[in-house]
Amino acid sequence: MSKKEKETASGAHTDEDQEKDSLFDFDKTFGEDPAESDAPDSSEFEILVAELQDKNLRLLADFDNYKKRTNRERLDLLNSASKDVVISLLPILDDFDRAKKSAEEGSHGEHWSEGVNLVYNRLYATLQSLGLKAMESTGEVFDADLHEAITEIPAPDQSGKVIDTVEKGYTLNDKIIRHARVVVGK
Repeated sequence: MSKKEKETASGAHTDEDQEKDSLFDFDKTFGEDPAESDAPDSSEFEILVAELQDKNLRLLADFDNYKKRTNRERLDLLNSASKDVVISLLPILDDFDRAKKSAEEGSHGEHWSEGVNLVYNRLYATLQSLGLKAMESTGEVFDADLHEAITEIPAPDQSGKVIDTVEKGYTLNDKIIRHARVVVGK
């Protein structure tokens, strides 16, 4: 009989048996003191859960703010997308204004063509549909946020008021795209 067989027969445990016993010794792992264990107790677990919930709420709020900001930026971009086109058309509108004013005065003896008047009205209506609005300046109190003073002339009864508008000011979707060039009384 071999040594191993003798130990087994005599009731002595081999190294393999001891290893198996230690692997399946559940009483030792469950019988440990919880304070000595690496696992967190219930209060630490609740604190950890609360911190994770707080982080989750903050992340959701940040994402919601991001969505709102990008939507706002997109709307601003759409509202001002036509700004460059409208600004480039303003000198044409100014020329029409001057020609119309000259024809209405009748100083040149020319008649204002109905076709030109139709073109002017159509251009102006198209620009208005894009959000363009002309500022009324003549007779108003001078406001540096709306007007650009070209010159001042003596007018005691109209001091601080706009006497004449040289170039109209315009807003596009309630944003000033060109200040009115005016003559102010002093």
